Amino acid sequence: MIAKVITDIALDREFEYIVPPELEKTLRCGSAVSVPFGRSFREGYILSFHDTAEFAREKLKMIAGVSRRRASIPEKLIELGRWMADYYCCTLEQSIRTLLPAAVRNGKVRPLVRRMYFIPDRAVAEKFVADHREDKRASARCELLRALLAGGDASIDELKKLPGFSESALKTLQKHKLLCFREEICRRDIFGDAEVIPDTPREATPDQQKALAQVAKMLDQQGGVLLLHGVTNSGKTEVYLQAISSTIARGRSAIVLVPEISLTPQTVRRFRARFGDRLSVLHSRLSEGERFDEWNKINSGEVQIVVGARSALFAPFANLGLIVVDEEHESTYKQSEAPRYHARDVAVMRGKMENACVILGSATPSAESMHNAATGKFSLAEMKTQVGLRPAPRFIVVDRRLSAAEKENGVFSSELTEAVRQRIADGEQVILFLNRRGYAHTLRCPQCGYEACCESCDVNYVYSKRRETLSCHLCGAVISAPETCPQCGSPEIRYLGSGTEKIESIARALFPDARIARMDSDVMRSADDYEDVLDRFRRGEINLLIGTQMIAKGLHFPNVTLVGILNADQGLSMPDFRASERTFQLLMQVAGRAGRGEHPGEVVLQTFKPENDAIRCAVDGDFAGFVKFDLEFREMMNFPPFSRMIAVFFRGGDDEKTSRAAADFAQALTPYLHDGITLAGPIRAPIERIRGQYRYLLTLRGKKLANLRSALRVLALHRNWDGAEVAVDVDPQTLM
Repeated sequence: MIAKVITDIALDREFEYIVPPELEKTLRCGSAVSVPFGRSFREGYILSFHDTAEFAREKLKMIAGVSRRRASIPEKLIELGRWMADYYCCTLEQSIRTLLPAAVRNGKVRPLVRRMYFIPDRAVAEKFVADHREDKRASARCELLRALLAGGDASIDELKKLPGFSESALKTLQKHKLLCFREEICRRDIFGDAEVIPDTPREATPDQQKALAQVAKMLDQQGGVLLLHGVTNSGKTEVYLQAISSTIARGRSAIVLVPEISLTPQTVRRFRARFGDRLSVLHSRLSEGERFDEWNKINSGEVQIVVGARSALFAPFANLGLIVVDEEHESTYKQSEAPRYHARDVAVMRGKMENACVILGSATPSAESMHNAATGKFSLAEMKTQVGLRPAPRFIVVDRRLSAAEKENGVFSSELTEAVRQRIADGEQVILFLNRRGYAHTLRCPQCGYEACCESCDVNYVYSKRRETLSCHLCGAVISAPETCPQCGSPEIRYLGSGTEKIESIARALFPDARIARMDSDVMRSADDYEDVLDRFRRGEINLLIGTQMIAKGLHFPNVTLVGILNADQGLSMPDFRASERTFQLLMQVAGRAGRGEHPGEVVLQTFKPENDAIRCAVDGDFAGFVKFDLEFREMMNFPPFSRMIAVFFRGGDDEKTSRAAADFAQALTPYLHDGITLAGPIRAPIERIRGQYRYLLTLRGKKLANLRSALRVLALHRNWDGAEVAVDVDPQTLM
């Protein structure tokens, strides 16, 4: 028998090895093995088996054995990895590597092992204690034995807490076989002492009942995709919870994906309240050891549910029945490095391969998902009513072109200022949203026109007043903020634009009675930071929360009655055909934080473009109207979902060479441009330089791109382009 094995060496190819007869019944697709490679040995994974070899059989080497350092990969995931490599034009190594957390893949993290001490013969131990009641030299040994006789097995940490404990007493008892130990694998506790109050299923609303009936049908039929379009606060999470219960009742497992930014303690707490210890969590904020333990809990069948960010999609369940993709429209589901997969689309493919049901949930589904529902590729369930029949929040639109009060502070209109003061006085809570961190986004000299730009990237530095620094949000460079113009020496330099740090500073001056906190990536450095602020907000210790998109979704605080959107236009001018869609989705999401309790909600939306279709539809709560407008525009321009798109980025340290490489690459694609496939570019990328690397972009569009993807894979992975790096992004979420 011949096995094809992939190793860690980035050659994008499989190597053939003979399977030793004694391992033929042990090995399977996905098994981790050790193989001879050149003059050394490498570890890899078996991707397939064959009866015949492509090369001369006598030249093939034999598999050395099963790897002791690495875990195996489920066979269905190997199949998914192959598909990802082909579809996303990446190497097999990159795709297979993605299936396992680094902590599991590299074999460097080991299980935590603890010694549990026990008494092998209770009668002998009791006799020893009775015989040594008056012997003081044996008092420590007697204390140890009494504790174990009374309380049962104990760890060394528990024994050390006993009064009079000594290492010598422990060793003596072991020496005389009065005490023994066994080693147990113990899991790192990612939840700590967090208290969770058990929860029971709510009575389903009519909309929820219809959605759950569709899910049950798909579970019985073992497959299918359901787009769950539910307005904010319509109870989508309850549908997820009850769908998971139905899945577990059928003896199958479930994966729940949430955008990384929404993976808050609140989200996990709600799932734990319903499912307790049957739940595991996988996300980037876990330590390597915690990720190792969580993955092994899943792999060993100790849990039936995993909640996590996009990488949780590859949880090694043997009998997967359900995948939930919450906020399916979120761009954070798209990975920026190879393999540049979209977790929503890979979830659909994994569901198809494993006969699992897939639920895609959102209050503002993506254009692609809506199109798939309209054409019958997905089923559709709509939930148009908020739980408790609460009305949608009322919008107050402030035209920033006419706002006189805003000119005084640069940010707050009189309408927003008065609304915030009233809510604070009434004991209610407020969220202020601006999707831009920092204090100011342009340092400009009015004398000579100088602007402070990153030397390695074609973007302005962002000013932080608290740190008195200028930083680049692309490469991370940080310099001290100058006191005078670096070019002409003028002291009249000005900081223009507003970020959340500036909003906080102005808010503290405008609302001295408010208890204010800020949430953005500049101040939220760990999961504990998020949990602390959200818990304080939940308890009412904070009544004015300022933040970026991390506060726009997934948060349920009934006392929030006002949301202020400080700049609704931000993002509309981005050179991207998805700019309007993203703006509409974000506005709808952040507006949905208001009015989730007894009191009605209100949204003050500040904009320079009140007539813009995305803003107008968001204010009217007109999702259908926006989808109609957006899809008509995309169909006219032949943008996705009416075509498939591939972006190819080129980068290099030499501008001329990179430009030439992009042109040569485009020329090499010419023979494959048929069946309505169009090529645009290459042109300079919207951000022309990042980290000192010049960037060029070409895009390809068409309905049938399978052959083109194969050509792109060969050109990008197996040809040299004069030092320029080539990155293929299939179904890109951004063209920046």
